Amino acid sequence: MTASEPVKHNPNQPRTIAITGGKGGVGKTSVALNLALTLARQDKRVLLLDGDTDLANVSIMVGLYPRKTLANVMAGECRLEDIILKTDYGLHIVPGASGVQECMDMGPTESLSILRALYNLENRYDYVITDTAAGLQAAGLHMIAATELACMVVTPDPASLTDAFSLIKVLRRRGYTRVPSILVNMAQGASQARSVFQRLDAAAQRHLDISLHYMGGIWRDETLRQSVLNQKPVALLPVSDPSCRQFHTLADMLNVRLSQLPRRKAGIAAYWHRVSRREAGASVLPVAAATGAPGSEAKNAEAVRKQCFDAVGQLEAVFHRSDVDPLLRYEAFNRLFALLGSTLDGDAIEIIQTGLGGISWEKLSAELRNHLATHLRDLADQISPPARKPESPEPSRPVLREPFYDRISFGEQDRLVRVLKEQPADISLDQLLRSLSGNDRSGS
Repeated sequence: MTASEPVKHNPNQPRTIAITGGKGGVGKTSVALNLALTLARQDKRVLLLDGDTDLANVSIMVGLYPRKTLANVMAGECRLEDIILKTDYGLHIVPGASGVQECMDMGPTESLSILRALYNLENRYDYVITDTAAGLQAAGLHMIAATELACMVVTPDPASLTDAFSLIKVLRRRGYTRVPSILVNMAQGASQARSVFQRLDAAAQRHLDISLHYMGGIWRDETLRQSVLNQKPVALLPVSDPSCRQFHTLADMLNVRLSQLPRRKAGIAAYWHRVSRREAGASVLPVAAATGAPGSEAKNAEAVRKQCFDAVGQLEAVFHRSDVDPLLRYEAFNRLFALLGSTLDGDAIEIIQTGLGGISWEKLSAELRNHLATHLRDLADQISPPARKPESPEPSRPVLREPFYDRISFGEQDRLVRVLKEQPADISLDQLLRSLSGNDRSGS
């Protein structure tokens, strides 16, 4: 087989599912593992690709600690079959599957041999489930695109819904046309799960013109939480256990959804093969294509693309050096953001949002995180100032007039003095006032 020979298509492709999410901490890996174990328990052949990180989180949750991952296969240190982990009910796990994206940086011969091995491997199974990288990074987006069904895990946390919406929006902008399925994890019950889905679905319909598919919910319970700590997935419990039964229901919902979708002609390996060939083709385009000759629009576009990626590669190489002057980084990033700001539109805003989402904030100290969060809040207030409450009018105060003597009621002052002197000592105040105003009916 030669390097130019394409990966062939299998008429009986496995059903491929990506368990994904807009952010970490939503229980994505737990869902992927328990779903895979449940399907394997139903006598299905299941392969679980741990594409979340290179740390093999899936295998750790079943108490397995792999010696090698897909990175070792990429380095030519072992074969793909050598890194497969076997666990309960015959479930097979490939640790460090996120490394498959490195195929795009390899030569055609090396990448094709690895993808051929992945192609031969995946065709042995009924289901291939990928626990994808979280967020908006390229690896996670490619893992979603490589499968026929994306099951997006969210929680009732508003931040989870915001991140899931951002992920759906980025996928749509990059040409993803399939309808994501939404699974609500850590819900208090069916009512809350349905309500959470409806909020996300309403936002997707209003802003993205897409109706999402409801896959169901997984309820929050102590058994599920303890299973993660004890490295004993709830899918291993008796089927009568409520926590285990939830994933049997999820497996049923998954199969119903898959029955509504046509089988794809190409699997995961074939998708990555197309991506690697496309990237390789872009890297050998001549710079001279940008001469503006008649009929060279496509070549010009590819030349611009190459120049852009070359520039990014050069910048990346410089920033990876440990001796880079901080002022140099400061100047470079200032110029890049100034360039984005000079042509600020929906695409530029999307670039900024995606870039912020791809930064590993957890690597920062608590002090730096708080400092950055404060700055971002101030920046958000500058971009979209919060609505000011209307000032309530001050209460009106009565106008005080200068005191004056009422001659109409009490007569002249000298007469008042005379009358006061003539009054008996035991007169009441009421009688005194009546006598002063001339209304004393007693005649005093």
